[in-house]
Amino acid sequence: MSRLTVRPRISLIHPTSNPNSRNAAIALAETNLLHEIITTTAYNPNGTLGHILNHLPKALGQPIAKELSRRTWIAPHGTKLCSYPWRETVRVSLTKTGLSRQFGIRDQQLVDWVYQTIDRQVANHHLDNISAVYAYEDGAETTFTVAKQKGIHCLYDLPIAFYRTSQAIQKEEAERFPELASSLQAVQDSQVKLARKDREIQLADHIFVASSMTKRSLLDAGVSSKKISVIPYGAPIEYFHPQPKQDQQFRALFVGRVGPRKGVHYLLDAWQQLKLPNAELQLIGVNELPDHWLAQYERSICYCASVPHHSLNAYYSNASVFVFPSLVEGFGLVLLEAMACGIPVITTPNTAGPDIINDGVDGFIVPIRDVEVLKEKIEWCYQHPKELMGMGHAARQKAEQLNWAKYRSQLAQNVTQLLNSFVITPA
Repeated sequence: MSRLTVRPRISLIHPTSNPNSRNAAIALAETNLLHEIITTTAYNPNGTLGHILNHLPKALGQPIAKELSRRTWIAPHGTKLCSYPWRETVRVSLTKTGLSRQFGIRDQQLVDWVYQTIDRQVANHHLDNISAVYAYEDGAETTFTVAKQKGIHCLYDLPIAFYRTSQAIQKEEAERFPELASSLQAVQDSQVKLARKDREIQLADHIFVASSMTKRSLLDAGVSSKKISVIPYGAPIEYFHPQPKQDQQFRALFVGRVGPRKGVHYLLDAWQQLKLPNAELQLIGVNELPDHWLAQYERSICYCASVPHHSLNAYYSNASVFVFPSLVEGFGLVLLEAMACGIPVITTPNTAGPDIINDGVDGFIVPIRDVEVLKEKIEWCYQHPKELMGMGHAARQKAEQLNWAKYRSQLAQNVTQLLNSFVITPA
């Protein structure tokens, strides 16, 4: 055995792609480490499919292109990109048409099916002539098992709090609100799935997380701190930016899945008790609460089930404060989206709040489940518009510091140092 003497080659695997994985891939490519990207659907608007859609009637081509645009992933120059789209296509089709509900299949079951399939594909076909794999939660157990047998190093990205912490918090919530139990995903995970999560953590040589909250959840599970790196995600400052507010109304905004894990029921309770004149609470996102739950607040809130991601800038900019009272999170990219738009945030310690917010400067951090403190902070924002505007300017400045370029630089530096410390047999 000898220290690494040849250029390392890393393959990155993410089943569906997101800003985190795409920037991780760019970071590895910029350091000349990235060998291959493996995913399900990688749409290139300038590729063959994009050209075909451009020649279809707009009524047909535009909706398809709009859906696919959410899966845009163009490989960095010189990098291979391999996609396995069929099972993901089946999943999206079943979910969008409602057939999954008719067949009694939960959406999460379909997601797990896709993740496990690509995990097996990577293990069987993509582990030759590489030094390391960079994989994500729920899609790495089989890959890591085979990689270990081949002497390949396993780098793991955990984007949300480790399941034991998440499950404990959500079980407590289900006990507090039994009628919301069906909306809490971690309560429903099978023992087989949880065992896969445990195995992934055990097999990982190093774990990358985006917040101190996620790191704390791993430490609580007995993982050594030496095995964990905290690198906060980046703010999308290139395409989210401050815009003039269109009215004088005080507006509190929430963006995300409208459900109990995000603490939305506490926000609704706080807002109803406040009864602020000339004020609006706006919720944007898929409703995961029971239908009757949200209906009882419909006169005091403005709810929108879904909007195109690119249009969120206008919603953030028309808000006075962004409120994200999540019970358990890995990060919460919406926090940085709001801050990039110059909007201060109110959030909890169980998000990336402590890592990106100076309490009282560019936002507020409040305890989870504490309706009284939540009311206090929202009311302060309502009563101090000038100070709130200053906090918004500070939020934008913070977002400019926490950009994706910084994330990529830190990740590349960490991975390079790790590879230099590993002892491997040259390929």
